[in-house]
Amino acid sequence: MALFGRKRTTVGLDIGSGLIKLVVINHGSGEPVLTKVAYASVVDDAIVEGEVMDPGLVADAVRGLLASAGVKAKDVVTAVGGRDVIVKRIAMDRMREPEAREVIRWEAEQHVPFDMDNVELDFQILDPEGDSLQMSVLLVAAKRELIENKMALLADVGLEPSVIDVDAFALHNAFEFNHPEAMSGVVGLVNIGHEVTNVNIVEHGVPVLTRDIPVGTRRFREDLQRERGMSADDAERLLRGHERADALEPVLAGRGEEVAIGVERAAAFLQSASRSAAGLSRLYTIGGGARIPGLNRVLADRLRLPVQSANPLERLQVAEGVWDLYNPDDLAPLLMLPIGLALRQAA
Repeated sequence: MALFGRKRTTVGLDIGSGLIKLVVINHGSGEPVLTKVAYASVVDDAIVEGEVMDPGLVADAVRGLLASAGVKAKDVVTAVGGRDVIVKRIAMDRMREPEAREVIRWEAEQHVPFDMDNVELDFQILDPEGDSLQMSVLLVAAKRELIENKMALLADVGLEPSVIDVDAFALHNAFEFNHPEAMSGVVGLVNIGHEVTNVNIVEHGVPVLTRDIPVGTRRFREDLQRERGMSADDAERLLRGHERADALEPVLAGRGEEVAIGVERAAAFLQSASRSAAGLSRLYTIGGGARIPGLNRVLADRLRLPVQSANPLERLQVAEGVWDLYNPDDLAPLLMLPIGLALRQAA
């Protein structure tokens, strides 16, 4: 839903609960080329469920990341997400887009549980060439305060957002670019982050439903610390696959069940809302949780679906030297969102 333009390079900035990730993509050669990757840690609870709790700490972390990465650009593409953003497919009487824009706020009142006086809305007609009496519309609503707070944070760092996207759309942008084969049927893109797992359901290439599950890699780590007596560093190494994973099995069973139930509920809601007989055909995982050894297997067994890790570098060209400081296998699962942001060319 963001506008496309013609800038040569785009900086994608993903301010997450556990890590701040930054990527730079050059669009000058026709095909996008990844030219820079960097990340920095965020103090626990500085950001909770997408809401910045300590703007000063987060601003300092962003400022330090930009300096260490040598990024001097002031324009960035960033996104908002979490419980204060709603993405939902709705049905409306068929009309042209200008007329739909006149009535979308009234339509949104039927579907959005926010105060409509404090909401930013956008929409896209999914079947503009249809001939039925009703049309399918993808509705997006975000609390204005969430957007204003993100803009204020960036301004404090000296940055200007050329585009503020929605997390789900940025993820889809990179997912579609790298996995075009997943744009048919109904598939799930499961982003297992630090605190929250986002379930994004894509139907025939269109992101039609997002749901958040209150479990992320932090819960896996805390379970290992509490139940296995591990230090935070040892638990983190285990979750990244750097150690034998036998101790993980009980944690995988418990937390994997929570993720699976969240996926099932999202898929069931979509089926009931759309009266569609099509269910999920396969699942892709991304985020820090996609690195957890055995989690894809647990989800596949529980959901009886093919499950694989999505790769934001599958089709993206990478400039020489980008991986001098990082292991791409370790970092790639964290980059789907910032790459999706940087793939957008802001005007």
